[in-house]
Amino acid sequence: MADHNENFAPSAEHLKAQQPSGDGATKPDQPPQPTETASVSSSSRDTKREASWPSVLFYIHLNILGVYGIFVLFSHTSLITCVFTFLLTLFGILGVTAGAHRLWAHRTYEATALLRFTLMICQTLAGQGSIYDWVRMHRLHHEKFRTVDDPYYSDKDFMHAQVFANIRKLSPRQEQLLAAVDMSDLEADGIVMFQRRFYWAMYLVLFVLLPINAPLEYWGDTVQAAIFVAFSLRYLVVLNVAWLINSAHFVWGLDKNHKQSDSNMVFLVTKSYWPQYHYLLPFDYQSGEFGNYGSGCTTAFIRIFAAIGQATKLQTITTEAVKRGLTMAVDSGRPIVECLKQAGAEEMCNLKREHYLETERLH
Repeated sequence: MADHNENFAPSAEHLKAQQPSGDGATKPDQPPQPTETASVSSSSRDTKREASWPSVLFYIHLNILGVYGIFVLFSHTSLITCVFTFLLTLFGILGVTAGAHRLWAHRTYEATALLRFTLMICQTLAGQGSIYDWVRMHRLHHEKFRTVDDPYYSDKDFMHAQVFANIRKLSPRQEQLLAAVDMSDLEADGIVMFQRRFYWAMYLVLFVLLPINAPLEYWGDTVQAAIFVAFSLRYLVVLNVAWLINSAHFVWGLDKNHKQSDSNMVFLVTKSYWPQYHYLLPFDYQSGEFGNYGSGCTTAFIRIFAAIGQATKLQTITTEAVKRGLTMAVDSGRPIVECLKQAGAEEMCNLKREHYLETERLH
């Protein structure tokens, strides 16, 4: 925050103007110098985010069509279209959580080419933009978490993180930070770069034409069911679930500055420190996107594909490793996160290859 605070620091001329003169009189404050005004104005421009009006209009229309899709779902939709829509929604969510988030953004495990290709197709079904662009934004989110430079407003509130962050352009400063994010690992991944190159063609075929055409062409469902349920309602659900990955810490995370009992959310969700744990040690494959740890569909998905040899080198940390890491930090004076990572890496060397099949977990 030093770069912001210095904009408000009094200049040398201003301080000199306030000092008493030789005859005991004091000079009135001088007005701000033009250079100071220009500096403050430039800083404001660098951090200001303008609305992306195409995104705003699209999101408004999608919500209207998606909500109408709920009515169509119960009145003009066949069972097979409901199942078809559910499966596409599930695949799209897994493409973001197991693929873009845990595999490509945080490298919590390694995957064979077949699994990476499958997850790439699933992520395309989420309509979130290419894997490359999604991961780059999410890595910047972790790097600038709880600061004004976070593109997902983690320093503000849930509505800013869930909605406003996704319908506003990045500030010039954030654009510069985004360009500096290290993406060399994804640039070396042929499947990711293939999707990035042909994303909009794949989006049109897999995300738009497939869900609309299939109910009409193959089992003769209504146009309303195809457009408002298989496309609009599905898009609305997947979009908000995927956006929730970057704002879930407001819902499920405990905040030391707020009592859990101060909100009625205590009756709906169970808050914990697992979201904060994820931002501390993001490499753990067991960290759930929505406030859980060691459970959930995505974790089960990774374990199943690990059991059949498609997912390998699942990264996690045990209770003993955490204890040793904390002891190491106290004894050496090194940063806690650095010690935890070292202890976790040493522990991974001693874990069995099939450790994901055992019930022992961090507690």
